Amino acid sequence: MSSVVTATFVLANWIVKGIADGTFERVGGVIRKVGTKQIVAWLREQESNNSTGNYLVELERSVQLTQGILQVTSAVSILNLGVSVIGFAVIAQRLKELEQRLQEAQKLLNNINRKIDLSFYANFRAAIELATNAFTMTKTENRRSSALQAINRFLEAEHIYTEYTDIEIEQQSQIADEYLLTLSLAYLAEARCYLELEEHDTALRRFQEGSIVIRSRIQKYVELLLTSNPAVYLQPQFGRQIDLRRLTRIYQWLNPALDENAVFDMQRMNLFMLAQDPNKWVESIPAAIWDSKVDWVGKAFWDDPKPQIYARLPKTLEVVESMIETNRRFESYQTELQAISQLGISFHDWLKLTPSTEIKPDGAELMYIIPSKPLEL
Repeated sequence: MSSVVTATFVLANWIVKGIADGTFERVGGVIRKVGTKQIVAWLREQESNNSTGNYLVELERSVQLTQGILQVTSAVSILNLGVSVIGFAVIAQRLKELEQRLQEAQKLLNNINRKIDLSFYANFRAAIELATNAFTMTKTENRRSSALQAINRFLEAEHIYTEYTDIEIEQQSQIADEYLLTLSLAYLAEARCYLELEEHDTALRRFQEGSIVIRSRIQKYVELLLTSNPAVYLQPQFGRQIDLRRLTRIYQWLNPALDENAVFDMQRMNLFMLAQDPNKWVESIPAAIWDSKVDWVGKAFWDDPKPQIYARLPKTLEVVESMIETNRRFESYQTELQAISQLGISFHDWLKLTPSTEIKPDGAELMYIIPSKPLEL
């Protein structure tokens, strides 16, 4: 295996140089050539419960470059960098976090007598426990039978949370992202079962099908949060937090052909219109950002909501970046599976990859898996 891939805790100088000069880019958990999209490295966290985005800090420290050159943001994701480090225990923890966030949201939604149905989270948790137990069984037939039962429950969760997500996005809800993330976990849990069974082709197919479902909905959600006038994110008061480059990266996810000039041209008239009549934008703001029924309870009709609304925009943009990062990681799982197949490595051997001679440096949060030659996937 060492002849086809190398595992290391140290990012190679030629990769550092490629990131610096724009030859390479990070997309999800892979580093690839910008032009050909050939994979030159995979990133794998060493702390499986990392949900804080510290890997970005580690990557930036490794190459000793500015955040702008690396073209990475502080966006965090509920998904890990690689499918190999997000097992059932991690999925269960992420699911718990989402359920807790929805329970917090319920306290606010009580103001408008709206109830969130959390009952299906119990079913999802039970499916994860079933899958976990399945892969501790020694008899092959028992493992497979229990795994298939878990897969059926994950399929049910996918249907349920797809419907929930569509409803929440249609209503411009503030909890749409929680259901979107839950949906991502459902597809991931199902695919992980197939991987544990060494059914690579089926796992890859389910990731591909899930990517279509998830990408389309994340795109709707991102476009919703960009609002009727995205130039609002470029207001002078956000000068220290949001620049054109940051907004451009979001638009490039929607349309890779766009550059900063194109994005600025798109916002020229929007900036003018916003300055002319800021109240018009406030009247059209989606409830996903600010809902007067929830967020303006007890206020007098003459109070101005704009300061409160504007104060939410930097956080809203972080949500947009986080959803995009989650989508990129989910899609990068496909390249990981394609690589495993192309390199002729079993999933369980891929899991065991580790530097053979290196001692893990203190504070190292990433391992880099580098193929002997760039992979065309």
